[in-house]
Amino acid sequence: MQKLSIVVPVYYNAPTLPVLYEEFVRVMKILDDVEGEFIFVDDASGDSSARILSDLASADNRVKLVQLSKNHGSGIAVFAGLSYATGDCAVIISADLQDPPSLIVELFRGWKEGFPAVLAVRSSRKDPWPTKVMASLFYRLMRRFGVKNIPEGGCDFGLIDRKIITAILQMEEKNSHLIIQVLWTGFDRKLIPYERRARVHGKSKWSIAKKLKLFIDSFTAFSYFPLRLVSSLGFTIAALGLIYALFIIGLRLVHGVVIEGWSSLMVVVLIASGAQLIGLGIIGEYLWRVLDEVRKRPIFLVKRTIGFDADCGAAVSIGSAATRASHV
Repeated sequence: MQKLSIVVPVYYNAPTLPVLYEEFVRVMKILDDVEGEFIFVDDASGDSSARILSDLASADNRVKLVQLSKNHGSGIAVFAGLSYATGDCAVIISADLQDPPSLIVELFRGWKEGFPAVLAVRSSRKDPWPTKVMASLFYRLMRRFGVKNIPEGGCDFGLIDRKIITAILQMEEKNSHLIIQVLWTGFDRKLIPYERRARVHGKSKWSIAKKLKLFIDSFTAFSYFPLRLVSSLGFTIAALGLIYALFIIGLRLVHGVVIEGWSSLMVVVLIASGAQLIGLGIIGEYLWRVLDEVRKRPIFLVKRTIGFDADCGAAVSIGSAATRASHV
């Protein structure tokens, strides 16, 4: 019998969890010949999410809880859930009910057709217009300067095969974009359009600062364009400076004109200094992420688990490659 893992990052989603669980139960009734497990990863929520999930796990052994020691972000929470997943394939879905769980049936059927990755792509989304604009800009830039095969509407909801799960776990990247990692692997994919629903329960914790960090993480992980931009900016400023210097020398030698002016000098200095600082900042973003990778701190730390075998929990509780290998 084939097994399907459903991985859900949870962060202040207490109101939606019982509804989401019932949706998963309905999905598994449709997929009646498939074994299922529902892995909820509590990313250090401060509400009653962990208690609700603990109660659900007591009533249904398909429900598993991984409670992280601190807030790591949704990408790492999904990574942690995949580390515990034992299915032949895994669905990644958010807990806010904006992505329809009923679509899991179609995702699974796409996988049965032979596609290692089946991604739900937003054909439209009922989100506030600033969210739409920022998301559209993000995916446009990533398609232009990063991974070319990103779907135009973007996607955070989909199903991936065991071989893709293994590949992602082997990457061990802390500052990246998990769905773009799936696309980067290059395996065959199927795209299923859907409408992202409006948020009904609770308020999103996806702040501007977190969105900006994801944007920078994604660019530094999959594109060298910012570094090339810094180099081009440096050459441009140097060329303009040389042209300006030749112009001044020419005026002095040919016409005897001496160009003076503290204001014009300060403008040039400030522009050049600002460009240098921007360049250093961009290089610093790359260097910081290199440092974060090479010092080999655990990607995630687990506070407790519910519903897993003791051996499985011990194997991945610190999120290290060596201990995950025996589990995966």
